[in-house]
Amino acid sequence: MSAAGPRVLVVEDEPQMMRFLRTTLVSQGFSVVEADTGQGGVEEAAFRSPDVILLDLMLPDIDGLEVIRRVREWSRIPIVVISARGREEDKIAALDLGADDYVTKPFGVGELFARIRVSLRHAAGASSDEQAVFVLDDLKVDMVHRRVFVGETEVHLTNREYKMLVTLIRYAGKVVTHRQLLQEVWGPQYETEIPYLRVYIGQLRRKLEADPARPRFLLTESGVGYRLKVD
Repeated sequence: MSAAGPRVLVVEDEPQMMRFLRTTLVSQGFSVVEADTGQGGVEEAAFRSPDVILLDLMLPDIDGLEVIRRVREWSRIPIVVISARGREEDKIAALDLGADDYVTKPFGVGELFARIRVSLRHAAGASSDEQAVFVLDDLKVDMVHRRVFVGETEVHLTNREYKMLVTLIRYAGKVVTHRQLLQEVWGPQYETEIPYLRVYIGQLRRKLEADPARPRFLLTESGVGYRLKVD
């Protein structure tokens, strides 16, 4: 992380949006690197080592999805997509390729900074040793002994429930797509069996949430997947 604050690479070809993002980010203590093409974004990511990338999908040379694909070949730099393309298919494609989050234009500044902070925290956690014990409010998961507690009460999870929870913990704060969850918990041959997820998420909520109908942690990202909320 740079001495001037976290370094943000903005890959955006619209001058007005670039000026807005530059001014807003600098005012919040970030340093900004700019690229107005997809290839330029890939090169700046390699040479300038940003802490997070803000990426538009509609670029004049290569598509933003291709930028994600190329960067993910060698780096886990957090990527937050900012795009006017709000279709579920676009969100799923970006997240499946390795984007950390997806914000649809127009967006609120507060929301954007919240997503950036989550991505930076996730990257900081990923750069250190994995946690043996995950704690989130009154939820505690002991990954060494595969034990789960809510408050002082131990909760029994089935193998599939536990694997789903640990997968969400591994990507805590990020959207995990239906396809990702199905591949990691059941295997690639089950990647279209979305009803399985609804059943198991419902079971986890009943066991871990104080009010399963109004979950605090296990959130649904409609049409896309699920997120373990950590902020």
